[in-house]
Amino acid sequence: MEARVTFSPAGRSLFDEPLAIAVEGLQPQQQVTLRASLRDETGVLFESRALYQADSGGQLDLSRSPALEGGSFSGLEPMGPLWSLQPEKPFWRLVKRDVQRPYRLEVEVLGSCSQCLAKGAHERAFLRDGVRRIPVREGRIRATLFLPSGEGPFPGIIDISGTGGGLPEHRACLMANYGFAMLALAYYAYEDLPKDMKEFRLEYFEEAVNYMLKHPKIKGPGIGLLGHSKGGDLCVSMASFLTGITATATVNGSIANVGATLRYKNIVIPPLGISRKRAKIDQTGTADILDVLNNPLEGPNCQSLIPVEKAECHFLFIVGKDDRNWKSEFFATEASHRLQANGKEKPEIICYPGAGHYIEPPYFPLCPASMHLLVGLPVIWGGEPRAHAAAQVDAWQQLQTFFRKHLNDKQDGRQNKL
Repeated sequence: MEARVTFSPAGRSLFDEPLAIAVEGLQPQQQVTLRASLRDETGVLFESRALYQADSGGQLDLSRSPALEGGSFSGLEPMGPLWSLQPEKPFWRLVKRDVQRPYRLEVEVLGSCSQCLAKGAHERAFLRDGVRRIPVREGRIRATLFLPSGEGPFPGIIDISGTGGGLPEHRACLMANYGFAMLALAYYAYEDLPKDMKEFRLEYFEEAVNYMLKHPKIKGPGIGLLGHSKGGDLCVSMASFLTGITATATVNGSIANVGATLRYKNIVIPPLGISRKRAKIDQTGTADILDVLNNPLEGPNCQSLIPVEKAECHFLFIVGKDDRNWKSEFFATEASHRLQANGKEKPEIICYPGAGHYIEPPYFPLCPASMHLLVGLPVIWGGEPRAHAAAQVDAWQQLQTFFRKHLNDKQDGRQNKL
C-alpha cells in the first residue's frame, strides 16, 4: 500500500477552522518528516517541518501523534504545521490581500534522505459560500462590506487595522462567515485617502458609522467596533466621541492617540510623544521599541489621552502580555480605571501570556519581527509560537462571544457627549 496524505475536511476549509491531517500506508513505527508549505500572493514561501513516528499500523494521525523533538514544533499539536510556518524571506509576515483566492497548502511526507513518500494539497479559504463581498465607495468612505448569507438584518461591526495602510480584509471576511456584517475600513494609503499618517479627521470614521447604521441589512440600534494596534486607538476615539456605538473591542490597542494628529470638530488630540533613543537595536538591526512611547499620564503627554470615560459602550480589551510594540496591558488597565472612576461599566480585559502584538485569526503563523512603517526598521513584535497560536484561537472565540452578547436589538447606541 502506498503512503497517502488525507485531510478532513477533504479539499477545502476556512482558514480559521481546524484541519485534520493524517497519513496512511507507512511502515510500522516508521519515522518521517512532515513538510507543510504555502506561498503568499507575492510568491514568498512559508514552510514548516515536523518529525513524526507512525504507529504500529503504519498510520500517522496528527490529532493523536505527538511531533518529535527537532522540527518546527514538538508535542501533540494537530495544527502545528500551520501555525509554525516560517517565511524563507526574513522579516516577512503572512498577509492575505485577496480574500477571494484561497491559500494552497501543500503537505509532503519525507522519508530517509528526504525521499518524498506522499504528498497532498488543500485549499484554505477565507469566504464561506454565500457570504457577499461588496466594495464601498460612498461619499468619502473607502471600504469593503461583507454580508453573511441569508436575509438579515445582521449585527454590524467596523473593522480597523493598524499602521500598514491599505484595505486589509482578511479579519472582517472571516468574521462575516459567522453571521456578522463586517465593514473593513481603509483610512490611509489607499486610493484617494491620505497617503501617510500625519492627520486624521474623526468625521471620516463618523461617516462610516452612519453608513452602517443606515444600511438596511444592519441590525440596530448600535454597531460594534473592532480594532488592532493603531486601529484600536481609533476605535476608542470613535467610541468616545461618536453616537451609535454599542460595543468596542481592541486587540493590543492604545488609549492614547498614537502616530498622527486626530481632529474632530474643534477638538485636537496630538499624537503621543516618542523618544527614538529608547529603542534597543540588536546586531541584526532589529529594534525593540517597547519603551519608545512616552508615558501618557505624565506632563504634556496627557493631552494625547483619548477621553475613554466619555464612552457609553461595552468594552473588550484583548492583550498579548508579550506585546513588544507598546504596553497594551498598561493601556487596557488604565482604560478600566478611567471608565470605572467615571461610573462606567468595567470593561472585559483578557490577557494572554506568551502572545505578541499581532494577534490574528486562528492559525496565522506568528510573525516575530517585520518592518514597521513608522519606525523605518524591522521591529520585534513579541510572542512565543505555541502560546501565541493558542491565544489566537481563544481570542477569536472571545471576540465573537462579546459581539454576539452586546449587538442585539435590546442595546441602545450611545449619546454624543459633545
